[in-house]
Amino acid sequence: MLFRQLEYFVALAREQHFARAASACYVSQPALSEAIRKLEHELKVPLVLRGSSFEGLTPEGERLVPWARRILADRDALELEVTALRTGLTGELSLGVIPAAATSAALLTDPFCAAHPLVRVRVWAGLRSADVVERIRRFELDAGIVYPEGVDVDGLSVTPLYTDRLALIAREDLLPDGDGPLAWADAAQLPMCLLHEGMHGRDLVDAAARAHGVRLTPRLEADSVATLLAMVGAGRWASIVPRAWIATYRAPSGTRTVELEGAGELATSVALVRGAGDPESVLARALAESAQRAD
Repeated sequence: MLFRQLEYFVALAREQHFARAASACYVSQPALSEAIRKLEHELKVPLVLRGSSFEGLTPEGERLVPWARRILADRDALELEVTALRTGLTGELSLGVIPAAATSAALLTDPFCAAHPLVRVRVWAGLRSADVVERIRRFELDAGIVYPEGVDVDGLSVTPLYTDRLALIAREDLLPDGDGPLAWADAAQLPMCLLHEGMHGRDLVDAAARAHGVRLTPRLEADSVATLLAMVGAGRWASIVPRAWIATYRAPSGTRTVELEGAGELATSVALVRGAGDPESVLARALAESAQRAD
């Protein structure tokens, strides 16, 4: 059995198409098909359903894909560990990030890159926590920044980062005078833009609003906190966003940030997650160590 055969098999499982898998592996389609046939012969089980085109994996193939991913991940970890012993960390760190934690990713990866100048970092932003966790388990990501609450992180290493607190931000003339918390009933009267339903930050806002007998009906929804802040900056919108974003990018000119009633209901933990298996990803471990040193 060759690593190349496993790479082709994993690529086919991911792409669900012989030609796309071959292109991803920079080989011809016949070469990829033949390598997978040899793998089937060595394992003595069929892996692929074949017809006039790719028809899916066999039940045996579906069960063996996670093993192939793990073997390839362990090979990569071994190579990185050996290289680190000789010259320091190299390679590419793949990091998945939820939309609300984009600023955290910047604050975390900057010192990491300074400490490990030979490492490249690829950030996949805009993912949901469950998607990040699933891609870590599939060895498609080295680590992720997620909301750990309500997500199955069993078997993963979890490093708490900070508590995310949401606040309302709007143009000054849209807000009542005073420095006290804003009533939810008053917030519901504002022209609101919020994250899409089903996103953790939106769920948190909706749950807090319901607890105060209010239903928010935003006229605009987005999957990006940056988009929400841009809308607020345009002048006629209000939004409820993480304070970490406001602190990092600064509030748009002419706006004010206020707490809402029951501000504690708008707080949630954010954490760095990574695989906890042995051997572990040397890059993910270095990122976790960097996170523990960060303020």
